[in-house]
Amino acid sequence: QVRLVESGGGLAQPGGSLNLSCAASGIIFSINNMAWYRQAPGKQRELVATITNNYNTDYTNSVKGRFTISRDNAKNMVYLQMNSLKPEDTATYYCNADRISWYWGQGTQVTVSS
Repeated sequence: QVRLVESGGGLAQPGGSLNLSCAASGIIFSINNMAWYRQAPGKQRELVATITNNYNTDYTNSVKGRFTISRDNAKNMVYLQMNSLKPEDTATYYCNADRISWYWGQGTQVTVSS
């Protein structure tokens, strides 16, 4: 059974940090390119960061220098380290695997507020 389970969200102050995790199961994790997306209320889902199966990374401009995506193929995990958080980072964050791009988990809520 395919599953992607996100965790690690919560409330953070502006300038703070959070580390999101995504646990994958039911897929051959190592061959998938992985990504983090986010969706703020009333907005479309947007791509935040990607990491290929060769560990190449890319980021949307608004998070470059603040967010870091990583993966652990031995644990079937992908992470998103978020530093210097801003209120505009508030959203529900989702991970996605390209070989099962149709599948979306429940996401994890990130709220940045003082």
